[in-house]
Amino acid sequence: MIRKLALAALLAAPAAASAQSLPTAPYLPLDLASKAAQTALEACAAEGYNVSVAVVARDGSLKVHLKADNSGPHTVGSSQGKAFTSASMGRDTAGLADFIGGNPQNDGLRDMDPRLVIQAGGLPIKVEGALVGGIGVGGAPRGDIDANCARAGLDAIGAE
Repeated sequence: MIRKLALAALLAAPAAASAQSLPTAPYLPLDLASKAAQTALEACAAEGYNVSVAVVARDGSLKVHLKADNSGPHTVGSSQGKAFTSASMGRDTAGLADFIGGNPQNDGLRDMDPRLVIQAGGLPIKVEGALVGGIGVGGAPRGDIDANCARAGLDAIGAE
């Protein structure tokens, strides 16, 4: 009898838990990720640069990738790596590069994960202070130009 009651309680537990409202973490909706990527791509195109733009979710998974006509093959990995790095580290990739360059003891961060790209052009995406993803741009002749295009994408969706 005790075994039957214990089994019944065990089987009923998931149903009871699912009836309650569970808190949800902030996330980046696909429509906003797409808008940010398109705006960043257009910002660089307006300056004459053929780039790739990647937007990743907080967990680093790719949500959107746009590759401009005539952009180089290296821009795909660069943009995705910058977006992943920003989402993973929660900071801009230019600042991270400066942090590592100015502190040789942190050089190991470069090799921490093969997906990391420690070059300017990646920005974290924050909404109301919560980190929800990252955007990366690759292909302009300088990282600060990549970062400016990424910033245009964030501004278009009202992200920090």
